[in-house]
Amino acid sequence: MAGRIPDHFIDELLARVDIAEVVGERVQLKRSGSNYLGLCPFHGEKTPSFTVAADKQFYHCFGCGAHGSAIRFLMEYDRLEFREAVEQLAGMAGMAIPEEAQQAPPRPENTGLYDVLEKAAQAYQGWLRQHPQRDRAVDYLRQRGVSGEIARRFGIGFAPPGWDNLLKALGEPERLKRAGLVVERDGNRSYDRFRDRIIFPIRDRRGRAIAFGGRILDDGEPKYLNSPETPVFHKGQELYGLYEVLQADRHPPDILVVEGYMDVVALAQHGLPRAVATLGTATSTRQVERLFRASSDIVFCFDGDEAGRRAAWRALEGALPTMRQGRQVRFLFLPEGDDPDSLVRREGRAGFEAQLARATSLSDYLLQRLAEGIDMQTMDGRARFIEQATAPLQKLPPDVYRHMLIERIAGLGRLEPDYLTDVVDGRQTRARQRQPTRAGATPGDSSAVRRTPVRLAIALLLQQPALAPAAGDIAALRGLDDLPGLPLLVQLLELSTNEPQITPGAILERFQDSEHEAALWKLATWDHLVPATGLETEFVDAMNRVRQLLAERRLQHLNERLQAGELTPDEWAEWQRLKL
Repeated sequence: MAGRIPDHFIDELLARVDIAEVVGERVQLKRSGSNYLGLCPFHGEKTPSFTVAADKQFYHCFGCGAHGSAIRFLMEYDRLEFREAVEQLAGMAGMAIPEEAQQAPPRPENTGLYDVLEKAAQAYQGWLRQHPQRDRAVDYLRQRGVSGEIARRFGIGFAPPGWDNLLKALGEPERLKRAGLVVERDGNRSYDRFRDRIIFPIRDRRGRAIAFGGRILDDGEPKYLNSPETPVFHKGQELYGLYEVLQADRHPPDILVVEGYMDVVALAQHGLPRAVATLGTATSTRQVERLFRASSDIVFCFDGDEAGRRAAWRALEGALPTMRQGRQVRFLFLPEGDDPDSLVRREGRAGFEAQLARATSLSDYLLQRLAEGIDMQTMDGRARFIEQATAPLQKLPPDVYRHMLIERIAGLGRLEPDYLTDVVDGRQTRARQRQPTRAGATPGDSSAVRRTPVRLAIALLLQQPALAPAAGDIAALRGLDDLPGLPLLVQLLELSTNEPQITPGAILERFQDSEHEAALWKLATWDHLVPATGLETEFVDAMNRVRQLLAERRLQHLNERLQAGELTPDEWAEWQRLKL
């Protein structure tokens, strides 16, 4: 098992790598002042809104909200895992991954499992071509319109009738058991798991067979049978057909999630090679994250019956924690009696594409479900609506998308968005001053940031972490939450003080996927109108105002205790000092 890559290594790596060079190899950039400007690679646009800040080591799109460090860019653009992106950048920078964090070599026993699974895949494919009892399987595939080319692309095979065809062909009973291909009963009797079935190999992102699904050829049960969990196969992580989707198009415009293997194959047969299927379980958050690495648009295709709608709701729950600005999830409910296979065979690619065009967005589907059976014209109905909306909203990460959905739900419930945010976050509602958003500003518009001393201090620190020593003594600020954002400011001050060489991009990378990510990116891209020559003066002034506000709040608290006759001797001395 590989160890965690240390933060200090990530910080140094991001300081050494030129993000403009990394992005510029993949996106055409033009210099614009101290930054670089280009067309965003993550959404279609004609006017450049994609900015690379070389001095701060991050990129940001003001159109779709995509943002991150060089690591995040490689993960999103090249579809890499975090470790893969780090290793690629480390190679560019001439750095070696720390020994304790290096990827461990595959376990020999797992290597053996991959070998036996690949041999099994080849055996199944060979039996589909040559076995004496293959006719029913071939007829079935022909009736479903599957061509030889598509069968080869997906590695479709055939498990003949009989108890031990695979056992006899491969002769590795122990490995076959560990790979889930052989079942052992009573400790002395073993037999093939897949018998008299069409076989669909499930491949990992490297194209290796890691498991199989089998469809029965008669009316028996179960209709579909999947491999069990093994050391190399975990149902909640893998998706049937994802490897084939990325082979057909490394950057598909969208990915369709369907329920059956034959749905995936039929869509590919009709010119839609961008469908995947879950493996007999509800769609997990981890699976959705994997799909978002391949495309920013996911469409769940379900039957229109009650079972399909239950499956859609479970998929929505799995998708909520992944929803950020720039990502889209839609739901397509097919006509009654149809599945993707039957629909595309009857109406062809154009007909299916027309169905996709009417897919419902996640937000619309969520609101439809929450409002079912509720009279939104009554106060009691709206209260129930808000109550039901709280749990789904709590699953969303802090981001512009969450903010906009809260605003929409608050509007339907006739509530203030800030009040609903407090309810969702579990905070006690409290009166606080609010400043209306300027006319024309969108919720994600960084120019709509309300200027406060804490926010300004954070924004200046993100622009120039070396300002941290100018903040003065921060010990007295620790543990206080009197001002919104103060604990985060203290955290940033400590980080920048302890690691004086840290870059803005490295700071933002530290907070990637945290509860503070959205707020930090908003402040990092906020045009606070402070000139570069005045950063330190403005930062010191902001910190002084923070301390002044804290003193005023503390004095107000002591005044209340004084009036109640509850001041201790130490608090009396503090009250006198603050009054001076």
